[in-house]
Amino acid sequence: MNNLHDWPEPITRVQSLSESGLPIIPDRYIKPPSDRPSLNPENSDVNIPVIDLTGLSEDENTLPARTLDQISLACREWGFFQVVNHGVCHGLMDRARETWRSFFHLPMEIKQTYANSPKTYEGYGSRLGIEKGAILDWSDYYYLHYLPLTLKDYNKWPASPDSCREVIDEYGKELVKLCGRIMKVLSINLGLREDHLQNAFGGDNFGACLRVNFYPKCPQPDLALGLSSHSDPGGLTLLLPDHEVPGIQVRKDGKWITVKPARFAFIVNIGDQIQVLSNANYKSVEHRVIVNSGMERVSLAFFYNPKSDIPMKLAEELVSADKPALYSPMTFDEYRRFIRLRGPKGKSQVESLKSPR
Repeated sequence: MNNLHDWPEPITRVQSLSESGLPIIPDRYIKPPSDRPSLNPENSDVNIPVIDLTGLSEDENTLPARTLDQISLACREWGFFQVVNHGVCHGLMDRARETWRSFFHLPMEIKQTYANSPKTYEGYGSRLGIEKGAILDWSDYYYLHYLPLTLKDYNKWPASPDSCREVIDEYGKELVKLCGRIMKVLSINLGLREDHLQNAFGGDNFGACLRVNFYPKCPQPDLALGLSSHSDPGGLTLLLPDHEVPGIQVRKDGKWITVKPARFAFIVNIGDQIQVLSNANYKSVEHRVIVNSGMERVSLAFFYNPKSDIPMKLAEELVSADKPALYSPMTFDEYRRFIRLRGPKGKSQVESLKSPR
């Protein structure tokens, strides 16, 4: 494996580039024509499904059959949906987002004390992948571990602004509970026991981490991307978007759909591990982020992942003569090395796992 201790080139903070007032972006951030965004998409009236989770609590699942069907359809056809009435306090959602926005506006010398390396990605970063000379994304980020407790290190979390660590802790606690509730629904909709997917993730020994994305203003948003096209390598992602500036785009039937965030909604998306465990009944879907010349964006991606050393093996109940097993088992640790080495590359990783026939 390549050396993951150092970045291949000196790191430039995108926020610093943006705030310098440069009129054109450096060549390192200009995407090839085929990857450049359409900022006036044809499908501007289309949105991913918005689903009301009233009736889904820690203690019981009284979701109506219609809601279960909506979730099932969204997982099979979109790989993405938004959830409202999900049980997470709206005030906490806003507080988490604005706390992180404040972090990114701290003096650079404070943020630099948390600078990350490609070994674990924990901390303050500005690139994915260690390919020298790669075209980069127009974003900075902060990545941290929430679970397992053996990886949770408060010293690697920002000490500023005040109460930042307390807000992260409370936010993580609530999102772990919400992910657990959603996992049960996903299992039931596959015709499995409600605890099947959770057990496949390691039961109580699952992983969780947070990536906070900061997308500064970009003087040429038609040439750049905030985050290149990829599917999420983990299990389940809950994204808290910037409610004022749309940015995430989802690939559907070969076209890019710009998600219109519902107020106080989480955007849920299926990761590659659940696609594998479900034998591709559920789809992890390519998505990317566009940038904006007039406004910055902040979003929080919470990743709910399998225990890193358990081979992801699909449920036997989902294998039949008509639908044989599509994937060979692989641990999440082995799997995520791909994105850490090469950066976001569409769906090439999960497709490469398919068993030869």
